[in-house]
Amino acid sequence: MAESRPSAQRRHPEHEHQRDEDRCPVGEALPRDLAMLRRGVRQRTIYQHTVRTHRATLSYIEQVTSAGAEVRTLAEVVDRVIVCDRDVAFVPVREEPHTALRVQHPALIALLVRQFDHAWSRSVPISPEGAPQRSPAITSDPQRTVLLAVVGGETDASIARRLGMSRRSVAEHMRKVSEQLGSNSRAQLGYLLATSGLLDT
Repeated sequence: MAESRPSAQRRHPEHEHQRDEDRCPVGEALPRDLAMLRRGVRQRTIYQHTVRTHRATLSYIEQVTSAGAEVRTLAEVVDRVIVCDRDVAFVPVREEPHTALRVQHPALIALLVRQFDHAWSRSVPISPEGAPQRSPAITSDPQRTVLLAVVGGETDASIARRLGMSRRSVAEHMRKVSEQLGSNSRAQLGYLLATSGLLDT
């Protein structure tokens, strides 16, 4: 099952009076999701980065990831979408906030899956406790320079030329830190480096 969710803190007008814990739907979903995970269902969910400071959602994430779910975050998630077994999807009906439209057309399902997979590849893993991934040690000035260049958006070839090293050496510096930060892509690595404070000292 693949799911994208906007921030748990995004409010519908009729929910303005509710506390975060009362408003957050994940508490109701927890027993259902844990039961699915126990049956072997693969669950991938994308939230917005803002859930990293939302206590109710972090409690839910800790429990489902411990049961095998995968959770990542992005800066922006436009709408909630659920895709099950690449056979059926549910998308929201804007005029009716508690209603979902069931989608079964193969072409539309394929489009939603591609959009989710693209967002997944750009999203950042979240640890079960909602805490940052373990920070690696910067072992040398060249490594720090390489990582600063990655955050700055330089390519491997550009970094290698500027520092007078091979592209393989650049890639090796990136690989070591990526493994320790839990990064699965260059975009994730850049985000984690920029937000971890690792390069600030």
